[in-house]
Amino acid sequence: MDESTFFTGQPVFNQLLKLIPRSIISELAKKHQSDRYYKKFKSYDHLVTMLYATFHGCKSLREVTTGMMACTTRLNHLGVNYMPRRSTLAEANHNRTERFFADLYHNLYAYFYPDSRMDKSVDHRLFIFDSTTIELFSEVMQGVGKKPVNGRRKGGVKAHVLTKADEDVPRFVYLTPARKNDSFFTDHIHLPAGSIVTYDRGYITYALMNKWTKQGVTGVTRLRIAWMHQIVSSQEVSDQERKKGIISDELILFGGKPVIQKVPARKIVYFDTKSGKQLIFVTNNTQMKASTIADIYKRRWQIECLFKRLKQNYPLKYFLGDSENAIKIQIWCSLITDILIKAIKDKVKRKWSFSNIASMIRLHLMTYINLINFLQAPEKALRLYQHPASVNNLQLFAT
Repeated sequence: MDESTFFTGQPVFNQLLKLIPRSIISELAKKHQSDRYYKKFKSYDHLVTMLYATFHGCKSLREVTTGMMACTTRLNHLGVNYMPRRSTLAEANHNRTERFFADLYHNLYAYFYPDSRMDKSVDHRLFIFDSTTIELFSEVMQGVGKKPVNGRRKGGVKAHVLTKADEDVPRFVYLTPARKNDSFFTDHIHLPAGSIVTYDRGYITYALMNKWTKQGVTGVTRLRIAWMHQIVSSQEVSDQERKKGIISDELILFGGKPVIQKVPARKIVYFDTKSGKQLIFVTNNTQMKASTIADIYKRRWQIECLFKRLKQNYPLKYFLGDSENAIKIQIWCSLITDILIKAIKDKVKRKWSFSNIASMIRLHLMTYINLINFLQAPEKALRLYQHPASVNNLQLFAT
């Protein structure tokens, strides 16, 4: 076969890696001194290796190293001249700081989704945050729940995630042991004035409601039943709002008897016809329609779809190391992989489901073919990729 015809362009993996500016990698390696004490296996080599493992869904160090050794000639395109051994990769996962990969993800987010002035629509102003737990098979990071009868408690990593409704990628991520309480995460969230944020009721505190009211941020969540409150006034619900499920709309004060603890809020009772459940929402916004508040909270389930996507498409059940650092590195590399695939998905005009596009990239990761053209029309691109001699080969023996 004519090699010059067959091996043209660059592998799909190289096209994906080119989306990451090398200047960002160099700056972060210098910032965290992540190349110190490493003569050959630099931060960039480590990143390429872990992304290879993530794209292919490798479950062991041997799968990663043997797979990369089998593609040595093609990996030269990636600027990787050193194929790591299992011990080298295991040592790097244990010792190289996970903050390098964490900062790389957040820098990539800022690179792909630069801050721009928000318009007045709800979608452009809506933020969602929640947490999801990734179970571990060891006690490296403390999990939740009671200790099992056999005495062996499984560990867990909790990913606290903030996302923007119109982007569908994590905007900010913070990793902690699963036992860490959710409410602390709000101290790390900084939102511009005019933002709208919806979240689970496990995060709600009096201080948080007062903080966002002062900052001009609208918060929407569900009512904690245990919270004491008194009704200040009831607002009339129009027939149009009743048709949308609104039962009542009231202004309330949270807190006990001392006046200093009083927190003003708005309580909306809503009936969901699909589930047949009655839900009670709490917000600090007194201007929006009650039905709009209900619709905003419904958008909170968007982040659950994001969690499902991450857990289904990336190797987050089997980890390549037992240390906390190694586990976090693998999670960050899964997030980096996710944002790279999302960047490609946004460039392709053809509509793909995320799982389909992730599978196509995984199967053709080392194929020499233009990724965008391939995803626009896979069959057509592959027909052009094939060499005519491969179709007209003469058979030596009858079949």
